[in-house]
Amino acid sequence: MADNRLTDDRPATDPHTPATAAARALADERVDHRFKALPPDAEGRTVGELAAERRNLFDGGFTTPVLALSAESVAHNLALMETYAQRHGLAFAPHGKTCMAPQLFARQLEHGAWGITAAVPHQARVYRAHGIARIFLANELVDPAALRWLAAELDADPEFRFACYVDSPRGVELMDAALRDAGARRPVDVVIELGAGEGARTGARTEADCREVAAAVAATTTLRLVGVAGYEGEVPEADHTKVTAWLRRLVALTATFDAEGRFAGVDEIVVSAGGSAWFDAVAEVFAEIPDLSAPVLKLLRSGAYVSHDDGHYRHLTPFNRVPEEGALHPAFRLWAQVVSRPTPHQAFANAGKRDAAYDLDLPQAQVVRSARDGAERPATGVTVTGLSDQHAWLATESADALEVGDWVGMGLSHPCTSFDKWQLIPLVEADGTVVDFIRTFF
Repeated sequence: MADNRLTDDRPATDPHTPATAAARALADERVDHRFKALPPDAEGRTVGELAAERRNLFDGGFTTPVLALSAESVAHNLALMETYAQRHGLAFAPHGKTCMAPQLFARQLEHGAWGITAAVPHQARVYRAHGIARIFLANELVDPAALRWLAAELDADPEFRFACYVDSPRGVELMDAALRDAGARRPVDVVIELGAGEGARTGARTEADCREVAAAVAATTTLRLVGVAGYEGEVPEADHTKVTAWLRRLVALTATFDAEGRFAGVDEIVVSAGGSAWFDAVAEVFAEIPDLSAPVLKLLRSGAYVSHDDGHYRHLTPFNRVPEEGALHPAFRLWAQVVSRPTPHQAFANAGKRDAAYDLDLPQAQVVRSARDGAERPATGVTVTGLSDQHAWLATESADALEVGDWVGMGLSHPCTSFDKWQLIPLVEADGTVVDFIRTFF
């Protein structure tokens, strides 16, 4: 049996140790009506006590619908990306917005992650509350209240490392004013975001624009320029040629800034990119980064890998292009129960938009578990054709494909909008044994 528990055998000086301790503390939370699908008779137990009972997902009192994470798939994916990053000389700050789960953050850190990436101040606050010592915020931060909080965090903890994007002189001006008003004693590390092209999302569009931003940063005492970053997933009409060309612009801009002395006094120069679709291209181009005036932190930020999926990311993962490097395993399965069978070719299960991601693809019926004897069979001829708030619309090719009471196991697409519908997710072994519960904070 796989050991899926958090481990804490690192030195006490390891900056990631507080994250492990904070993740363990989540086991003390009491189970109650806030957490859908948990057994009603577990009310009042702590999460840790319920996990220790090792109930079975199918006959242990769980109600449907229930989202489950495969313990084996999560463990596999964590180990695979750790190995991938090591093989390619990359540091790794997986994007925490995907799962917002401190227990998974702790396991990512134990598997070699440098830190955790955030997108907005709320996420950074969750991370800090759960012991994350290194945060890369992949956005420009101009909210005065958030900057006051950040200044206080940096001043209170000399070991806390933080960096965020800047992409405009106006943003720099707002950050500087807020940090001065807050009386910040430590400068905030920033990286200039190079936009991925016209029509892309955020980021300074040209190298000349980036130089203006760098000059604005240099004119402050509250900010310190430590690198260059961006997101290749926004390259218009992305393909390998276009993505690698943009990544080479990112590297060239970093080298130019270094030659101009813009990173003077910095112990480590940050170069960061990498979503879940093109991290192979990031690895390829970052291997070309020349020697600079300081060591380079080549920071990859892919986040969806921890659960992977059965739709969008299954199709676009770079491991499809480099199968010799391994394969991610989908970890989600949403179980719902057939509650209506009005015609031989139509059925309805009790999971809908409140339970399943549907922004990229509909769920996929994968397996049917008989309500009569618990036997499982492939969901052959069963298709999810639509979702209501609390119902999945199922089309069936034969009258005997489903009956009322059967459980239907569905694969999901898009981890980010799957995790956020569930506050406490059973971590389940292949035989249905629930070994832990993953707490999310959206």
